[in-house]
Amino acid sequence: MLGNGGYDVEHYTLDLTVDPVEGALHGEVTIEAAATQGLSAFNLDLIGLTLEEVTVDGAAATYSRDGGELTVVPAAALPAGEAFTATLTYGGIPNTWHFASDSFPFGWLHTGQAVYVVAEPDAARTWFPCNDHPSDKATFTFRITVPSPYVVAANGSLDQTQSTTHSVGDEGDLTYVWDMPYPMATYLATIVVAEMERVERPGPPGVTIRDYLPAWVDPLSVAEFARSGEMIEYLETLFGPYPFDTYGHALVPNLPAALENQTLSVFGDAWIGSDILEIVVLHELAHQWFGDSITPATWQDIWLNEGFASYAEWLWIEHTEGREAMLSYAEQIYRQMAGTDLNPPGDPGVLELFGDSVYLRGALTLHALRAELGDHVFFDIIRTYADTFAYGNASTDDFIAVAESISGRDLEDFFYAWLYEPAMPPFPELP
Repeated sequence: MLGNGGYDVEHYTLDLTVDPVEGALHGEVTIEAAATQGLSAFNLDLIGLTLEEVTVDGAAATYSRDGGELTVVPAAALPAGEAFTATLTYGGIPNTWHFASDSFPFGWLHTGQAVYVVAEPDAARTWFPCNDHPSDKATFTFRITVPSPYVVAANGSLDQTQSTTHSVGDEGDLTYVWDMPYPMATYLATIVVAEMERVERPGPPGVTIRDYLPAWVDPLSVAEFARSGEMIEYLETLFGPYPFDTYGHALVPNLPAALENQTLSVFGDAWIGSDILEIVVLHELAHQWFGDSITPATWQDIWLNEGFASYAEWLWIEHTEGREAMLSYAEQIYRQMAGTDLNPPGDPGVLELFGDSVYLRGALTLHALRAELGDHVFFDIIRTYADTFAYGNASTDDFIAVAESISGRDLEDFFYAWLYEPAMPPFPELP
């Protein structure tokens, strides 16, 4: 069972040495947490890998493992309300993971020339011991050591790069220290290790935009990445201030997808030249507000991620191509969804957690809310929701409460029809 109670993680420090050719890692994770109840033991999530030592507040702790569940027994009980620090030394080659039998591998992925992490929803546990649930967000420090000339990208800001030479003529190792000072769900934590070049791009004031591209990639071949600054400025007019200090993309091999890791979205290099790359770039950027800053309280609330990011695509179409183009696209999506028997987005079930209903009917729910309430009230709701739950977690009920408070209306029947009824209501017409 993913996620563990009894404590709240406040900070992870990952101090790892990575072999990008073999895909192996070795090092330690330090977990700073606070006990929310008296604990004689506590659990973490970890799949595979070899544990070598566990300490709690500097004293050796005993531990046992049952599948992906790691139970740690400290030398002394932890009182409720007290902070504690657990340090776990471990290593090995992390397992790749499949969310469903037909999904592509995810988690810790290595190609022989690169290592990267795409962990949504439950693969953070494949590469570090953690409380792998979106409700327990924490800040992060990454200290990642790799052989030169490999480069490490991670969430947040690059604080420093340290070099170590082992012998004359040896290129030595490089340690990259990255800092993520904003609370982050474990599934959004990432590192990318490859021979890459950092490309900085213009951004809005206070936001550093940096992409990490393989040396063979001409930055002009992914010109869509360069529009991130423009996109941030536009989305800020709708959602409120961009929630972080940095943003950018890492282009990686053998990934047939993209993922909105906090401040560093990861894209497979097959996206180069795609005619839908621009809209995917916009989608992953919108997640920085909806998914990353505001993270779902449970995975059942995933439409709050994907429905919002998908509707942001429609808003970008409206912005760049006009309202009629957006409405035509929305009607096309409605017809597509009306012909399916997928579970409704408010309760999609495990196998449809990332299915079309969550993305597209989730977006239609927002479109219908806009039609029901008008632009002024609708965007007031969106901005209030983004501000109220920034850097925290929210449920569907939380969003409904904001919508009802701002609109002054009882919207229970409206949301039930769009999020939970098998059949969709009629197509919503904007005024």
